[in-house]
Amino acid sequence: MPKLQLHWQILIAIGLAAVAGWLSGPDGALGPLVFSEAYDFVGTLFLNGLKMVIVPLIAASIISSIASIGSSEDLGRLGVKTISYYMATSLVAILVGLVFVNVVQPGLRNGEPVGALLNLDMNSDAIAGTIANAEGRGAADILGIFMDMVPTNVVQAAADNQMLALIFFSLLFGYFMTRIPARQGEVLILFWQGVSETMMKVTMWVMKFAPIGVFGLVADTVANTGFAALMPMLWFFFTVLFALMFHLFVVLGLLVRIGGKVGPIKHLKAMLPGLLTAFSTASSSASLPVNMECMQKNVGVSERISSFVQPLGATINMDGTALYECAAALFLAQAYGLHLSLGTQFTVVFIALLTSIGVAGIPAASLVAIAVILTAIGLPVEAIGLLLVTDRVLDMVRTSINVYSDACCATVIARSEKEDGFLI
Repeated sequence: MPKLQLHWQILIAIGLAAVAGWLSGPDGALGPLVFSEAYDFVGTLFLNGLKMVIVPLIAASIISSIASIGSSEDLGRLGVKTISYYMATSLVAILVGLVFVNVVQPGLRNGEPVGALLNLDMNSDAIAGTIANAEGRGAADILGIFMDMVPTNVVQAAADNQMLALIFFSLLFGYFMTRIPARQGEVLILFWQGVSETMMKVTMWVMKFAPIGVFGLVADTVANTGFAALMPMLWFFFTVLFALMFHLFVVLGLLVRIGGKVGPIKHLKAMLPGLLTAFSTASSSASLPVNMECMQKNVGVSERISSFVQPLGATINMDGTALYECAAALFLAQAYGLHLSLGTQFTVVFIALLTSIGVAGIPAASLVAIAVILTAIGLPVEAIGLLLVTDRVLDMVRTSINVYSDACCATVIARSEKEDGFLI
């Protein structure tokens, strides 16, 4: 038999886990919670592997990404325009996700947290301390966030999972790495690129065990709660899906209309082959050649603009991913009964923006980034196991939006550069 793609393996694992969990549940044929500990062991082992890669992956990805941008010969007027666009649209996407989750509140049911339905540990001392700490916070704590960004000891910050401090140090290191003499700078750039590529390989290896990990996590949840967890996850799924569609059709549509002076529907149709490639592969990098061809042949943007804007976007512009990271973190916070203050939500927005840049090019990048956000706001990383149930479909959708945002940027930048070769 040909080897099944990972998303099919995960979907099969979810189906088998639902059956196994039901059979092992209180009313199942195998008796109450017979295999619960085994399911928990398998799921926890997978999550430990995912947590293992967080610190080296985040540091290496951000340092190498910033270094590649800072050393680009084209980082003049065109680069400033492009990066400003990418930062702005990613920020808007995050705010869209934040608004949708706060309005719909998929983590609550009849005003009560759904954590118990999702088999989350609602009674641990860590959760109680996090909730108590969050309830005592206010807008003034934003100043404390900036204070926490500057570590007194970056090694200790990494060991203590102080992700804001690690991200800030990585940004500084990546920027100034390109400001030292060329010989030393090239050595450092090659080193961090090597670390980044190695950690991507490690992450891909860990993700090969995702079907087994998903099986354990879902089976354990179903065995303990039955199918009561299905409705909150579907509610979360559709909340994120509608938020992504709003960003696609409203935010990006207005940008194309106003900034690119192109009809949004015509533009979307012109980019359709690239979007379908992104949807099917769930990879911005894999769909890049098709996207560039659509941009140049169907939209009429020059190769000069397209060849700079779109490859850069495939690395640092992840609107859909950033939106999903924010929405997922807030959903889990709601499920735990954690009422996030303005300062804490600012932390979520800020980390989602930075991590969407730093880990954009790897498989399951959003899961690593969500783990960073959960750590920053004091929630257990184990909770992301729930997201794997709906992650694959949402991954395909958000990758398409990531790619389309790159195309919108190329169109807007081309129009600002007075190009007149548009075909639509």
